[in-house]
Amino acid sequence: MATLKQVAAHADVSVQTVSNALNAPHRLRPDTLERVTRSIELLNYRPNRNARSLRTSAVELIGYCVPSWHGGQAHLVMDQFLHALCAAAETTGRHILLFTAPSGADGMSVYDDLHARRLVDGFVLSQTETHDPRHGWLKEQAIPFVSFGRVWKESTQPGPYVDVDGAGGCAMATRHLYDGGRRRIGFLGWPRTSGLAEDRLTGWRDTCVELGLPVDGLAVHCVEDTFDEGARGAASLLDASEPVDAIVALSDVLALGAMRELNRRGLAAGTDVAVTGFDDSPLASVVSPALTTVRQPIDLIAHELIDILTGPAESEAPAERLLQPELIVRGSSAPG
Repeated sequence: MATLKQVAAHADVSVQTVSNALNAPHRLRPDTLERVTRSIELLNYRPNRNARSLRTSAVELIGYCVPSWHGGQAHLVMDQFLHALCAAAETTGRHILLFTAPSGADGMSVYDDLHARRLVDGFVLSQTETHDPRHGWLKEQAIPFVSFGRVWKESTQPGPYVDVDGAGGCAMATRHLYDGGRRRIGFLGWPRTSGLAEDRLTGWRDTCVELGLPVDGLAVHCVEDTFDEGARGAASLLDASEPVDAIVALSDVLALGAMRELNRRGLAAGTDVAVTGFDDSPLASVVSPALTTVRQPIDLIAHELIDILTGPAESEAPAERLLQPELIVRGSSAPG
């Protein structure tokens, strides 16, 4: 393989100029940068990642722990996120190393081993939880990291993050149903132990209160995020003495389960009972009627995560970024 000195000799420039072309191209004149780049390509030069990250403390290879899901099932939105994260890293000349680890303190040895062996320079975290041990350990080791998602039930965030305004998304869905003539809007969520679930529940509840709609007895906390639980939760709302005429679901999976229950009862989603989901997963647009849902800006999330992780430490850009979702209106929420 070609060396840095060989590239410099080929381009008739100094070694520092080649280094600038790789790490700070804005410092070079366009014609010089073009000449060095041509030599790099002709000699097929590849920088030594370990040497460069040791020398500059740069984040070159990024570790991401792939979450495990109930029953070993794939998570459609997280699959989209993984693709977007890899693409966002690659646009900056970096790559993602995927790995698995137990949750909590049991998984810390995996993070330690990856960094000690210089297999990664920093981490993107997800599935963050209250008192998550990863944040404190990464800070102590001075290892760069950023989280996809806030840590709930803590007075201050333990590190930089990118998240989506879930409360705002459910508020949008609720107001959309109200504007369509719905007046008894139920909510399908997850257990109260989930901070994310509580955030989205708050968006539904506060908007209903603001609009003068009832909320008592209209929130069902599903045990897990499955079609069966969505169907069970919808049945509970439909069997009430005064049934709902709309359902805001915390996820597309719960929403699709609710639509299955409506179909079982001979009720039409979007006509008899309106339904909205959250995530805009691939299934949302292929069911009939198609599911109205809150879309998370997955590509932007990935871009912001990489931007925070790889940006200069002295950057004044905010390290806590809350992004706004978008309501995608389809047939499941036709006006009542």
